Amino acid sequence: MIFHYMGKYSGNPDDLPYTDHEPGAVAFKEPQSMTKLALLANGLAIVIMILMFVIMVARTEEIELTFVGIGLAVLSMLPHELLHAICFKKDVYLYTNLSKGLLFVVGTERMSKARFIILGMLPNIVFGFIPFALYLINPNWTTLGSMGAICIAMGAGDYMNVFNALTQMPKGACCYLHKLNTFWYMPEETNEKTY
Repeated sequence: MIFHYMGKYSGNPDDLPYTDHEPGAVAFKEPQSMTKLALLANGLAIVIMILMFVIMVARTEEIELTFVGIGLAVLSMLPHELLHAICFKKDVYLYTNLSKGLLFVVGTERMSKARFIILGMLPNIVFGFIPFALYLINPNWTTLGSMGAICIAMGAGDYMNVFNALTQMPKGACCYLHKLNTFWYMPEETNEKTY
């Protein structure tokens, strides 16, 4: 993986790296602009956060968020993107869009459905689900609970991508990112195998 930090995203999808489309590629049914993506992801994040708080109340009869847990969740934003990045084998580009509360990575390589799902879920498992599960085992670990709950909610955009892959990509399909959107295609048997 070759990592490139690109700085602030201009808002113009044409400024993002992209390659030619695969023959017969089909666009995911997903938001077509960063603004729509941010609105949907932030709305889903709020719903997930409420659900996480309900789980915390059910477990301990109170919500005890710690400032350390909240701080760790915020500090995990960059490592979250780096965990996405390590799922790429070639060039990967990190952009910031802090006015919309987003950091994101993009790359142009082709990947299998399974690797795309792993790419989407890996940071959420590491920074969200594992710490929250440890909190559920021991409710005294409120710092982990706070961090996990917030990190799980922060992964809303990733869950949207994983849902799209699971529901829109047929068996054997591969996908790639093109500007702000994801496309899937059926690789020909003569093409190099994509993992």
